[in-house]
Order: sequence, then C-alpha cells, then structure tokens
Amino acid sequence: MTSNTSFDPKPILSNLPLLPGVYRMLDADGQVLYVGKANQLKKRVSSYFQKTNISPRIRLMVSHIANIEVTITRSEAEALLLENNLIKSLKPRYNILFRDDKSYPYIVLSGHKFPRLAYYRGAPTRHNQYFGPYPNATAAKESIALLQKVFRIRTCEDSVFNNRTRPCLLHQIQRCTAPCVNLISEADYAADIRNASLLLLGKQGEVEAHLRTAMEAAAEALEFEQAASLRDQLQALRTVQQKQFVESTGSTDADIVAVATLNGALCVALAMVRGGRHLGDKHFFPQNADGQSPDEVLEAFLAQHYLERSVPPLVLVNAPLAAEALEELLGEQSGHKVAIRHQVNGERRQWLEMAEQNALLALQQQAGLQAGQQVRVDALREVLGLEQLARIECFDISHTMGEATVASCVVYDNLSIRNAEYRRYNITGITPGDDYAAMRQAVTRRYQKLQAACPELDRRNEGKRPDLILIDGGAGQLSMAVEVMAELGLSDIQLVGVAKGVERKAGLEQLLRPGVEKPLQLPPDSPALHLIQQVRDEAHRFAISGHRAKRGKQRTTSSLEEIEGVGEKRRRNLLARFGGLKGVLQATPEELAQVEGISPALAEEIYQQLH
Repeated sequence: MTSNTSFDPKPILSNLPLLPGVYRMLDADGQVLYVGKANQLKKRVSSYFQKTNISPRIRLMVSHIANIEVTITRSEAEALLLENNLIKSLKPRYNILFRDDKSYPYIVLSGHKFPRLAYYRGAPTRHNQYFGPYPNATAAKESIALLQKVFRIRTCEDSVFNNRTRPCLLHQIQRCTAPCVNLISEADYAADIRNASLLLLGKQGEVEAHLRTAMEAAAEALEFEQAASLRDQLQALRTVQQKQFVESTGSTDADIVAVATLNGALCVALAMVRGGRHLGDKHFFPQNADGQSPDEVLEAFLAQHYLERSVPPLVLVNAPLAAEALEELLGEQSGHKVAIRHQVNGERRQWLEMAEQNALLALQQQAGLQAGQQVRVDALREVLGLEQLARIECFDISHTMGEATVASCVVYDNLSIRNAEYRRYNITGITPGDDYAAMRQAVTRRYQKLQAACPELDRRNEGKRPDLILIDGGAGQLSMAVEVMAELGLSDIQLVGVAKGVERKAGLEQLLRPGVEKPLQLPPDSPALHLIQQVRDEAHRFAISGHRAKRGKQRTTSSLEEIEGVGEKRRRNLLARFGGLKGVLQATPEELAQVEGISPALAEEIYQQLH
C-alpha cells in the first residue's frame, strides 16, 4: 500500500450533502481502507482533511486515500446497518474489527411427550422451548449437567430413546429417570420439565417452593422414598444457586458490556444475565484498534455484535455513547424496546464493575501468554538464524491407508494461532498413500496464490508471505516442498522439516533444513522446540479432523447401498425405524433384526459392514 500525496478531496467534498449515509475511503488499488457512517456526510468526511485534531493513525490512513465513495441513506439507523454489513464483508484495515461468532448456544427442551434436554445452535423453531443464549458452549453444557443432576431429564437422541428396552448408564448414576422404559410417569416427568423451565428462567424461589411442598406432601403420605428423592433435588438445587455469580433481586434480562485497556491493548468483556441468572462471560480482543479510544471500541462492538443477532431489552455499558440510532435499529430488529445505559446505580453498577474487572483480568492473562510466546519466537528465530520471524505456516497430511487424503495448513502469526486463516486441501489425482505427491499438491495450491499476489486473495489472508514454513514429515516431504517453492520462485522463504526422530517421541524431534546434511535436534526444554511442537500439533489435529470428516462422509454416503441384500425397501425400513443413518450405526444386531425384512444373519452382516 503506497501513499497518495496527489489526492485532492475538494471536488468530492464540495458535492457531498448534509444527509445521513455511509462513506468508503479507497486507496490507489481500489481497496477499501475504511468504512464509516455519518448523520451529515459533508461535515463528517470533511473532518478527516482538517490540519489539526487528527490522530497519527487517521493521518496515516488519509495519506493513502485515492478516492471516496458515499451512499446516502434515509436515516442514521439505516446508515449504521449498511456500515456494519460493509465492515463485515470488506474487513477494511483501518476499521475496528471483532471476530464474528456465527451463533451462540442455547439450551432446548424439545416438544416431545417426554421432552429432551439438549445443547443447541441454530435458528429456533416454534415446537421447542429455548433458553439463552449462552456466551459459550462450556457455560451451556455446565448448565445442562446441573439440570441433569437436579431433575434427571433425558438427554438421549430420539433414535436411542425410542429403541431402549432397559435403562441406560445415566439412569444408574442418577442422571436420568428413564422415561424410555416407563420408570417415571408422564405427570411426574412433566413436573420435572416445568421446574427445569422455571429454573432456566431464573425463578429459583418458585422451584424451591414447589419441591418443598411436594416433599412435605410425600412425607405426610408416608412415601418416604419419594420424599427422599425430592430432598435430594432441593440440595442439588442449592448447588445450582451457588454457581450463579450474579444474584439479582428481579428476573432481569440484560447484557453487560465493558471495555478495559492495559498498556495500549483493549478487551471487551460481555456478561449475559437472563432471568437474573449469570449465564457466563466472553471476552473479545479487537483488531485494528491501536490508538482507538475505549468508547470507539465499545461502539464498534455493539454494532458488529448485535446487528442480525438477538439482543435483550437492556444493555449496560461502561462508557457514555450516543446510541439513539443503534437503540432504534436494535428495537426494530428484535421486536421489543432496547435500552443502552451507562449511568446506573446499585446492583447494575456492581454488574458493570464485575465486567470491567473481568476485562482487565483477561488483558493481564493475554499479556502473560504473549510474553511467553515472544520468548519462544525469539528462541526459534535465533536457532534458525532468521532476521525476522512473525508468521509461521505448517503443513501436515492425513489419510487412512490412502483413503480420504487431506492436507492441512495452519497459521501462527504475531504470537498467536490464527484459526480463521487455516486451510484444508482435499487431495485428489494421486496414487493412494503417496504422501510426497500429496505434499507437492498442497504446497503448490497454497503458494501459487502467493505468487499471484492478487489483492482479492490478500483480503482472504492467502496472499500473506510467511517467514517460516514447517513441513510435518521427513526428508521426502521436505524435498517436495523445496522443489515446489523453487518452481514458484519463492526459494527465499525458509523451510524446515519436522521429523519425529528414531523413537518417535515428543522432545526427540529432528529439524531438517534444505542443504544441511545433519539434522538439528533441540533440547526437550527448548522454547524454540516448544513453539515448533505447538504449531506442528495444531496442523496434525486440523488435518486429522478434516480427514475423519471426509472419510466419514464418504463411508456413510454409500455404506447401506454397498451392503449386499439391502435394497431400497430395506434401506427405507432401517432409516425409518432408527430415525436416520446415525441411529442405524448405534443399533445392535439384535435391534437391527427387529426391522421388517431383516433376518438375524443379514442384521449381523449389516452391523459388521457398518463397523
């Protein structure tokens, strides 16, 4: 990106209206540098070209502007929505960016006769009850485990539930009342579901009153076993209450959003409260936020996080914001009034202070981790004699006897693993099991894009030049990678092969370098080796998960069709009986033999073929 000192903004500025809209700053290559919104386009865009009161960051951006594009909107709220969509799609280098989580998990109680308690991501349907959203999978799954302990609600898939003939292990360990084999009445199970729903809605006191009344009634009726069971539920319920770190006097639904700074780094902490219960926290570290004020970061987070996502009626923030347009837009989106508040007292002030402390703690932890990573990077740079080491890319190949070969490329950049930049390559057109050819294909596909240096590829992070390429494998794989890089004219990038060594144990890895005959073996406690192991292990994990998914898809697509004696009708009967192929895979030979048209011998054959 080069500076453009010849750009004259006056002709553009003179024609801008005093109307709401969105503006885009472009460089000489047509790439979008920055996207912004304004209530009055002329005043806002003109402010970038003033001689004073401009931060160094904005001055740098302005020096690269070659063109300005604007879009007029009907309102500031509409401009806010368009700005957010453009930021997410274009990812301009001068806009504050937050990682876009596609969805948050919910807890769902299904609409069955005996409802199922489950973890859920996706669009809600009207047949089920949904509770949340939860900030992360761990928070949702912990809540499910606690509800299992208190109310012993089933969590099994329908294909399992509909085909049980005796209680499963969860019943034996007091985590399920086994409605699948009628060990609990429909009325009693419905009572447990009602209490679980109330608890998820934050009405602990009401649940406790119900349980205590039922326990006393059972004791008076001399049903001591039932009374003891209800007593255990009450005790387990107190455990649930103790795990709620926010205690509310009401049944408030709110999100608490706080931004904190530490040595120039910024973090946004999000705490979710539903029905007065603290469901958990999530931390966000913005990109492109150097030199930005906390209120700018907070405003960017609210727009990027909540637009096109569910929002509670109340959002508490720890910095003052002009949020009228955002409140209006979020209210229209959610169908209820949304208030964004900063000046609060009492309990809500305590919530904000808690979120601020969590944001600061996350920054301190991140700083500690980065310090440790910097030691590793510096050690590896010194070992390999590199002038610069920031970006590392690592390749691995995974297959089973040549089946479903997948190559992975993982990225480590600026002291952190970059999951969003990972790539997998389905390897085709080679002799099954030929790891050398697989490595050649993967490296070629990855770096022919770098050779092209296409701006579109650069926006997808595939045009970034690595400082070091790790090849998980021996001399053969490394030589293939060296050959490809030479063909592409990229021989100046350092390549290192990571071989497992004679005993194939962690800590005994040998580093192979092109043109160096003797392998380099670092001490097991070397920070440089620890960094190599970290990146190599991540490449291995990513390759294996991709290979297993590909292999599973290939096998399940044709698994029933390939079994001799299983035609279309028998296939249809099997899938209908067990609710799909997953249920068929979980069935025993005895259960398979109960399907119409399936003999015991054929059932055994099906079982063997699928396993």
